[in-house]
Amino acid sequence: MAAKLKIAGAWSGVLEAELEAWTVPLLKEHIANRLGCTKDSINLICAGKVLRDDTGTQKLIELGVKSNSKILVTRVSPDQGKELIAEEEKSTRLQRLKAAATSLAKRHADGSLPVDDFNLELENQSGEKVQLGSENDQRALMMGLMFHGKAKRLVKNRKYEDAVEVLAMGEEAFSLCDSKVVELIDNVPILQIDMVWCYFMLKDISKLSVAGKRLEEARKGIERSHGKESTRLRLLHGNSHPELALHLRLELLEGIVAYHSGDLEKAKKSLNSARGKYLKLQVPDEELSILMGMGYGEKAAKRALRMNNQDVERAVNFLVEEKAKKQQKIEDDIKRRNEIMEQKKFGVTPRRKAVDLQKLKELVSIGFEKELAAESLRRNENETQKALDDLTNPDTNSDIQLFIESRKKKRLRQSGDAAIERLTTMGFPRETVVAAVRDYGTEELALNHLLEQSAPNGNPGLIGSDVGTSSGSVIVGPSESMPIDGDTLGGFEHEIERDVEMEDELTGDLQQEDAFSDYDVELTRESEAIEEYSALVLV
Repeated sequence: MAAKLKIAGAWSGVLEAELEAWTVPLLKEHIANRLGCTKDSINLICAGKVLRDDTGTQKLIELGVKSNSKILVTRVSPDQGKELIAEEEKSTRLQRLKAAATSLAKRHADGSLPVDDFNLELENQSGEKVQLGSENDQRALMMGLMFHGKAKRLVKNRKYEDAVEVLAMGEEAFSLCDSKVVELIDNVPILQIDMVWCYFMLKDISKLSVAGKRLEEARKGIERSHGKESTRLRLLHGNSHPELALHLRLELLEGIVAYHSGDLEKAKKSLNSARGKYLKLQVPDEELSILMGMGYGEKAAKRALRMNNQDVERAVNFLVEEKAKKQQKIEDDIKRRNEIMEQKKFGVTPRRKAVDLQKLKELVSIGFEKELAAESLRRNENETQKALDDLTNPDTNSDIQLFIESRKKKRLRQSGDAAIERLTTMGFPRETVVAAVRDYGTEELALNHLLEQSAPNGNPGLIGSDVGTSSGSVIVGPSESMPIDGDTLGGFEHEIERDVEMEDELTGDLQQEDAFSDYDVELTRESEAIEEYSALVLV
């Protein structure tokens, strides 16, 4: 049955529409025909929202349009329509980015069982894990770092307008953290510098002229976290000078802001200082060729020389140390992934937290069996004393053991059933598969037995090319590759709504950084700006 829609705006009247059959493009077409224009040149607004359907398959009723709904028609040029769509897509993307960062930070700051195969952890400039402030502080810092990492990627891709918006989100996240904690890190002042750099690259003079406050706060913040004349930073990095390029950009921006504020004397002083640092950072060809002759790439060699005052010996030591750190990080990541798998095997506490592996280690060190101790901690919300009480109580200890045995049998049965299904789909008779899995214990051994049994019958190619791609290493027994039942996980992984695409973007940007990423600045544009504004100051 047709419903009546009240149309106003560029065209007014009543239009009959089949709400369960019509789509937005079809509705636009009917209205555009009455206006004598193309459907791309109009927008439809219903209940305060622009009616959009990217797929062209959603029916009007699915989009909330009802009988007697009022629809406003506005005329736009095709370019304006595209701009509106682009702006809406950008807004949606920023909302997704914020939601993904919030979700990631919450999961990784509150001790929840990781649903990822990694852990977000805060590190100092030496790469050591640190705990800064409360759980809320940790969450705010993680969000700020994720937004900042994303913004830096946007800056590298020269998407400065988008970067400004994401930097503002990072600034907001950092503001939620205790000021005493923020003062310990240099991420916030670096974010301020990146923000003003975007203003400069966008040629936004109105913002540049008032950006002095940001740069003033950035300078104070860097001095607090790095120490007077960067003494603390150099102590951490063995007398390297990683901060030189960062200070060059800061002084350049101070000079530019001073120029646009009318303070030519300060502009000249800042620009001259920036030029001096730029000259210090120029890598001599001879030193570069020595390092490249030793097998180092040009980019790595330049970075090492810049951060070590062009000293070849110190640059080599720097490169060796960085290689060792990267290797250690790879090993630490593998270890952490294994720990996460182990935590998933133990399940979650009643409050959905992971079993605390450090507390588990303590209980194991005093003689308790690992799986028994893990289950006791899980039941007692990781409270060591309560877990210890249960372990030393014969009745509760026995109850825990019975539960573990029951869980093992259930997992064994689940794994066996999964192996049977996989082998059956390869073409083997079910009863033969069941017997093989029962007798041989692992999918791999069962598969080998089934192949041997089939060969004498003249049918060695029974399962064709599938043999090469079968997952023959799955162990049908208690192991980390076992499927994990929902009893102790409580459906945890299935209940979490995740925007995997956006989470991967955020974590991917972070994983590409190291302790020196913020100080490793490409100086081509800085050099041009120094000359450009120095000439203006002298006019």
